[in-house]
Amino acid sequence: MKKFAALLLTLILCLTAVSALAMEPVAKEDLKIGAILVGDEYEGYTLAHMEGILAAARNLGLDESQIIWKRKIEENASCTTAAEDLFDQGCQIIISNSYGHQDYMNAAAEEFAGENVVFVAMTGDYAAISGKDNFYNAFTKVFQSRYVSGVVAGMKVAELVENGTISPEKTPNNFTADGKVKIGYVGAFPYAEVVSGYTAFFLGLRSIYPDAEMEVTYTNSWFDISAEAAAGEALVANGCVIVGQHADSTGAPSALQKLLKDGTVCYSVGYNIDMLEVAPDAALTSPTNGWDKYYTDLFSAVINGEEVPQDWAKGYEYDAVGITPLGASCAPGTAEKVAEVEAALADGSLKVFDINTFTVGGETVTSAPVDLSYLDWSQGGAVVYAGETVEAIVDGAFAESEFRAAPYFSLRIDGIIEDAQ
Repeated sequence: MKKFAALLLTLILCLTAVSALAMEPVAKEDLKIGAILVGDEYEGYTLAHMEGILAAARNLGLDESQIIWKRKIEENASCTTAAEDLFDQGCQIIISNSYGHQDYMNAAAEEFAGENVVFVAMTGDYAAISGKDNFYNAFTKVFQSRYVSGVVAGMKVAELVENGTISPEKTPNNFTADGKVKIGYVGAFPYAEVVSGYTAFFLGLRSIYPDAEMEVTYTNSWFDISAEAAAGEALVANGCVIVGQHADSTGAPSALQKLLKDGTVCYSVGYNIDMLEVAPDAALTSPTNGWDKYYTDLFSAVINGEEVPQDWAKGYEYDAVGITPLGASCAPGTAEKVAEVEAALADGSLKVFDINTFTVGGETVTSAPVDLSYLDWSQGGAVVYAGETVEAIVDGAFAESEFRAAPYFSLRIDGIIEDAQ
């Protein structure tokens, strides 16, 4: 049965990976790239995409003047308007960087079907089942680098316990009633992307220090400095000694830096960018994306008239994910452990969602069907684009970002408390 599942996975991957760009090759000097951005360079997530686009341009010898930026484009019809303007300016590649842009990029792809232009909704989830050959999605396997950042956090927790900085007797607020160390996490929304990420972080932490419990609190925004700071402060007040995040600002790391300087034991794991500038003592590291890997593949494919997957997702095996430099507060031996774990993720010998490392409701998960259809929840969950229902447990692990680039892990595992605001 395992061999059959593995063969099925391979077949599906092959089918989703051979879509060709629906356009003629474009001379390098004539290429124009349009980027529709939900934020700007002052917001970590968008900055990472901007840096990825610029790095890819440098890799291929493109000039920055060949890139047209559309900053702070909201997740509404203004995205379609921006795409139309970029088309009118002659862009052959039009990219958006936020999930909320996807429907509007889809509309633009339909409007300009047959033209020599491709539309890419980054972090989107239905291009491959949309029936359009000029519409693309891409994501990274960032859950892998979140796992690694959890390993960093676990090393720090182990150090704090072993050297007596925290203990049930000395600092009882840092422990649950049954003696588990309290961990916190600031999430944006209760989406599969966030659930996948915080679960990976927790599993990485628990691979080093098993006796931990994590509380997740939501801000209901991707970028809200005040809300993220307040969430981080509340988690620390509740006894959390490490606070991770899947939110885009420096709010939580900055808040924890102040608390640490004032004498509270607390450390931060950020996201997207190096947080050491705002939290030199509290920041341990941040999981991050190597967006330049995808953008280089995409731009090169358009220039050379080559194929590119319509649903692209890669991780450590392609250097598409990583963590930022380790902070001075990291525990001794962290760098060596990180190198070991990253190598295992790259060669596939370590699976983030190994079913032997977690339970749901006290039971090992042996089956996890995932419906890859795209649903319109504003219409009661009506199916917009029909996709397959696949078995996500393959060879003893949840196969995240294999059947589709965008995350679909939404299991709520034991040991994590979710605060649904």
